[in-house]
Amino acid sequence: MTTKDTNGKELDDGNTVQVIKDLKVKGTSTTLKRGTTFKNIRLTSNEGQVECRQGKSTIVLKTEFLKKM
Repeated sequence: MTTKDTNGKELDDGNTVQVIKDLKVKGTSTTLKRGTTFKNIRLTSNEGQVECRQGKSTIVLKTEFLKKM
């Protein structure tokens, strides 16, 4: 199973990714702006999702909205 970003590059644990469009976060009133960078991502059992840390919380993002840095 390989996890790929929007450009088709393979993602691994610990990579740095950037959000390519504004995303609303479910359950909160916050919005992730385009260009937001996340370091040290973790892969999940689902190849279309990765876990990222934002402050003290962990969020799950779809790989179709991310690009590898």
